[in-house]
Amino acid sequence: MRGYPMNQDWIFTKNDQLSYASEEIKQGEAINLPHTWNAVDGQGGDGEYYRGQCWYQRRIELSPSQLEKQLFLEIGAAGNQAKVYINGKLAGESRCGYSMIRIHLNGYVHAGSNLIAVAVDNRADNTVFPLMADFTFYGGLYREIKLIVMEDIHFDTLDYSRDGVYLQQQKLSDEAFQLTVNGTIINENGNTVDVNLKLELRDAGDGIVAEQLILLSLQQRASFTHQLIVDNPILWDGIDQPYLYQVRLSIITEGSVYDVREIAYGFRTIEVTEDRGLLLNGKAMKINGVSRHQDFGGVGNAITREHMEEDISLIMEVGANSVRLAHYQHDDYFYSLCDKKGLLVWAEIPFISVPSTEDPHNTNAIEQLEKLMKQAYNHCSIYCWGIQNEITIAVENEQTYSMLQQLADQAKRLDPYRLTAQANIYSVANDSVIHDYADISGYNLYYGWYYGELTGLGERLDAYAQARPHQPTLVSEYGVDSNPRFHSYTPKVKDYSEEYQLLFHNNALQTINERPYVLGGYVWNMFDFGSAVRDEGGEKGKNLKGLITIDRKLKKDTFYLYKAYWSKQPFIHLAGRRFQNRHEALNDIVILSNLSTFTLFRDDEVIAEIVDNEPLTVVKDVQLIKEKHLIRVEAITADGGVFRDEMILHCVAEEDKSYQYVKQAATRNVTNWFERYDLTNVKEVQLKGGHYSTFDTIAELYHNEQAKAVFKKYFGGAAEDPRFAPLKGTMSIEKMAKISAFNIPQELLALINTELNAIKK
Repeated sequence: MRGYPMNQDWIFTKNDQLSYASEEIKQGEAINLPHTWNAVDGQGGDGEYYRGQCWYQRRIELSPSQLEKQLFLEIGAAGNQAKVYINGKLAGESRCGYSMIRIHLNGYVHAGSNLIAVAVDNRADNTVFPLMADFTFYGGLYREIKLIVMEDIHFDTLDYSRDGVYLQQQKLSDEAFQLTVNGTIINENGNTVDVNLKLELRDAGDGIVAEQLILLSLQQRASFTHQLIVDNPILWDGIDQPYLYQVRLSIITEGSVYDVREIAYGFRTIEVTEDRGLLLNGKAMKINGVSRHQDFGGVGNAITREHMEEDISLIMEVGANSVRLAHYQHDDYFYSLCDKKGLLVWAEIPFISVPSTEDPHNTNAIEQLEKLMKQAYNHCSIYCWGIQNEITIAVENEQTYSMLQQLADQAKRLDPYRLTAQANIYSVANDSVIHDYADISGYNLYYGWYYGELTGLGERLDAYAQARPHQPTLVSEYGVDSNPRFHSYTPKVKDYSEEYQLLFHNNALQTINERPYVLGGYVWNMFDFGSAVRDEGGEKGKNLKGLITIDRKLKKDTFYLYKAYWSKQPFIHLAGRRFQNRHEALNDIVILSNLSTFTLFRDDEVIAEIVDNEPLTVVKDVQLIKEKHLIRVEAITADGGVFRDEMILHCVAEEDKSYQYVKQAATRNVTNWFERYDLTNVKEVQLKGGHYSTFDTIAELYHNEQAKAVFKKYFGGAAEDPRFAPLKGTMSIEKMAKISAFNIPQELLALINTELNAIKK
């Protein structure tokens, strides 16, 4: 298989005309791929976040000799739907905005110039996931495109997979693994031929470890299964030893090689145990994980390999051993980087927040899971397949359980050797049966930000362990928004300060680490990311929970906190350098380091000699006595290594107000509507069947003008908000009351039911 890049010389337009399927765009923009039309407005830039159908075109010249080959167009991804036209004919389409698309071109192309036209659409569609989520749904051809040229005899390229072959491994004993290779070979020339399928396993030095040859009689297609016994393989052992072999598969006919696959592959075992947690190659491993969205400041999700390499470098620097690639299929190159670096990967589909109300079987989620798994199957770094994220925000019922069981069953059918995982919203009960549908059942917990106190995290994990003592869990998300411009001597919830983010994450790390029954956790998020619907924390269009800003230029203090906990590379860092203007005479100096002995200086004066094995050290009440001070910390290791950091602090007479987040003027919203009503002496209502109640969905209430009027009386135009629209078919007022953001007291539910239950259906 030979791939030729087709990323240059495209024409783009937002003008949506079906005639562009066959007619050239007259007044378009010349662009190169990858490309998104939401690079600016999807991250808070000027103008409305554009969601629509746009067109891309490119011509390709083909010679008669090229037409003798098998030609395929490979589109890395198109967000979120696409239709591909070749010379005016519909050749393929996609409803999976994060998956690779591959189209057989023969039959659509001719010698000479050929027009490729792609209609890409990121409008809301209730049958295409994600329906609703806290990130931007970027539109565009945002990954690379290739022309794939193959011989008549080749591995299957149209079964949704990337390679046409699937690698599986099983540990047979302490000395041996079994490598199984499955796949299908296609014969396009119509003649029965004999082919040799050669399997080689090569080590990192390209030496042959094992090989096997199979003879196949091939008509139109033939499936195969190869098995190799590999004695005493060097293990892929995470970040400590990410050893990769090369699996090489060759189709040989009459001495000629027709097709080849070379796949980097590592041997390892992964299991989750009740008493020892997650085991990698039999050794207990705490998951020190970060989550990653695929977008980047100024370019949206149209990122290059250089962007991905920068991300992996920063993840390795912080010392993580695992990454949750949320909330969809990422670029295949990033999975390869994780293979090489030894990062365990949680890979997942965008089955997020709410199921489809138009397709009760959620067939798009099933399709996206199949494509994710088949296209990423051969990456040894992937240890689990994620089947859902907070899918019960609006509803949790038997239909929910049936959907999750179906997805879990499909994952095990496609790959019986890996774990399945899910991430639940905090409102899912500890004893809910939903936890039974995946091998790993995580919780997204934001105690001390969206609800509760910081101590709530430990209390909730303890309660879960008591309710389900035989099923370990992990914290699949946790974090707070932080804007590096904001600072505080007394950090508190929703001040968006660097100091509160540091306080929150130090508590989370301590809480997770001191509980052996918790598998670990995934920081939300490694990087700030685009969320076009947001406007908070002093930044529009971004989620600010990252340890690093969206442009990757600024590492927040919390980045160094994690580095102090996780990294083995010695370093020392002074927190608070952006809190430069200090108006109080006595200041706490926070030092983040994985070193244990260091000295703190104020100018040239030694302030403290410190011996401390804690990742976070506080030197209290350092006095600022003049207008400007150089604060310096220095550590000398036993082997003579010197590590230092310094910052400038200014002693000012008055508080610098620019460090304070000024909350926007409050608007009327769900969280304070109930204050207008007298909730004293409200009594529970005995609900009558055949009448409306707070248990009906918002969509059901809206079918009746009287019931709709009751909803609008209490909640105004909330249901007309575009962000709420995907919820209407599944969300009830009862479910709203379970979500902390709505802040609905139980007394209000009874008051609403007195009115709704008087209305007959």
